[in-house]
Parts: sequence; structure tokens; C-alpha cells
Amino acid sequence: MDQKRIGKFILDCRKAKGLTQEQLAEKLSVTSKSISRWENGNTMPDYSLLKDLCTELDININELLSGEKIKESEYMTKAEENFIMLKKKVDNTLKLLNIVTWICGISFVLAFIANMYFNWKYRGPWDDSNLKMFVQIMLCIDIPCLILCEMLSYKIKK
Repeated sequence: MDQKRIGKFILDCRKAKGLTQEQLAEKLSVTSKSISRWENGNTMPDYSLLKDLCTELDININELLSGEKIKESEYMTKAEENFIMLKKKVDNTLKLLNIVTWICGISFVLAFIANMYFNWKYRGPWDDSNLKMFVQIMLCIDIPCLILCEMLSYKIKK
């Protein structure tokens, strides 16, 4: 899936329909800047907008993801290619989230152990300011990061 190619295809289809970026943006309830980003290949439309975008441009989602008009004879092949590409992207995203989750989990455990060690070593609150602040920051960052990664993984798998 080539974002630049898809962006050019959106641009060509929009122009073929005689729409400006502002008109298309208004129909989709997005900003014209979003349309511009799609057409430049900087970003992709949100998946919730794909059906409406395709309806406005008189194309189907398979053609949008391919970045070209598809002949009837090639339709199934292109659909399979697009499905495989999307599946790879989802798998790569899940792998990345898994790695981030492990890193956050390990750093949380290490920060917790460091906090417990220094509390034991100094028999109460310890005040090596830089180290204490680092450990507290790690504990405060890791928990939301772990929760966010798990929520995203759940949302993607769903």
C-alpha cells in the first residue's frame, strides 16, 4: 500500500468529479488540510471515512487501497493483495506494541526494585534527588504507557 500513490489517486478522482478540496472536505466533515495531507501522501484517511470517501469519489475501497482503477478481471487479485498488506501492517503494529509493552514492563519492575532497595538501604525516605526523581518519573510514565499499549492492542485485535 503506497500512500503517495493512493494520495495521487484521491487527487485524480477528486478532480475528475470537479470537486475542490474544500468541497470534498465539507462533504466528509473534515478539514481541507486533511484532504491536502491525503493527496500529498503524508497521511491516510481514517478507516471510518473510507466508505464515505469512496462514495463521494465513485470508487470502491479496493481501488482506493490499490491507488488505481481496477478491471473486473483483476478485482479479486487486488483485493487479496490489499488484504495481505493490511494484515502485515496490523501484525507489525501489534509486534511494536508488544515490544513497547515489554520495555515498559521491565523498566517499571526495575524502577520499583530500585525504589524498594533505596528505601531499605536508607531505612526510610531516601533523598538522592536526581535518582529519586528519575525513579518516580519512570513509575509515573510506565503505568500509563502499559495501559495505553494494552488498550491499543485490544482495540486492534478486536
